[in-house]
Amino acid sequence: MVETRPQSTDQDISEALAERVCRATAEGSPLRIAGGDTKAFYGRPVDGETLSTREHRGITYYDPVELIVSVRSGTPLAELEATLADNGQMLGCEPPHFGADATVGGMVATGLSGPRRPWAGSVRDFVLGTRVITHEGHQQRFGGEVMKNVAGYDLSRLMVGAQGTLGLVTEVSLKVLPRPGASHSLRLEMPLADAQARLAEWGRQPLPITAAAWHAGALHLRLEGGPSSVAATRERLGGDDLDAAFWTALREQTLDFFSRDDTRALWRLSLPHNTPSLALAGVEEADLLHDWAGTQRWLRSDLDADTLREACARAGGHATCLGTREGPGQADPFMPLEPVVAKYHRNLKAQLDPKGIFNPGRLYAEL
Repeated sequence: MVETRPQSTDQDISEALAERVCRATAEGSPLRIAGGDTKAFYGRPVDGETLSTREHRGITYYDPVELIVSVRSGTPLAELEATLADNGQMLGCEPPHFGADATVGGMVATGLSGPRRPWAGSVRDFVLGTRVITHEGHQQRFGGEVMKNVAGYDLSRLMVGAQGTLGLVTEVSLKVLPRPGASHSLRLEMPLADAQARLAEWGRQPLPITAAAWHAGALHLRLEGGPSSVAATRERLGGDDLDAAFWTALREQTLDFFSRDDTRALWRLSLPHNTPSLALAGVEEADLLHDWAGTQRWLRSDLDADTLREACARAGGHATCLGTREGPGQADPFMPLEPVVAKYHRNLKAQLDPKGIFNPGRLYAEL
């Protein structure tokens, strides 16, 4: 077993964070929880005093043999990934950074995953446990550092994507994965309909595909796994070689499609597998980028939110407006909750944050 020793930059300021949360609860003053702030554009703005986790950083435990790492929430995401890479490992969810200051806490809070997500899992799938400061300032631990220790497991996962509205996550334990032995990317020119048909066919076969995106008349694929498997699949599928940097640019939204020069709102459409193209008036193929083999679709459009969300709901999915990096394109970027689901969200918020101090309104105005 290998345990990572704290470096000179490692700091544990959990007691100071807990004291600040206690004071906020006593005063009834809201807190805007922030790490690197690289994902501040994702969600509604929060009116409150900023509580930064940036100084609460460091890898507290790492066992490369058991594929487990525990890390404080303010730790730079790049620092964690570099440590894993030194040991031939990686974060399977391939989380986006959106800037050099991205932190592990931001990864957990937003729950955003990269191109590998359908084949490896989401951020939530890799969370084993968390340490959380409650509204009373208590430091509690949920879950653990091994899969068989499931006490509090679901509550840890509940923190993923909650945008800091349920408590202050100070540490997270994660499963990690070995880096693939070989990787190769391909570009195959074909219409969208052909790409959808082929992906549906390939999805029923044991092919080493770990990323699939269609845009501008071409299907982009990433093959990863054993060298012989990758080589055989590359020869079978054909196409042109693709620079692997494409996947980083897609993950970080630096492709031309995501250009800030486009003044139209940026939407993320989450749809069931094999959903055909949505009938959206005025939307052309150039306005769409299909990721995750089509289950995540990026759209540039001036369509009103109700029309777009109704189309997604009919297909069994939902739509989120990311607007621009300067702010959301809609007052309510997330799709409205069904009444029953909204009730559960309100009850949960009332139980875990009765004074409403943790990122109030970040997800929905009523929370």
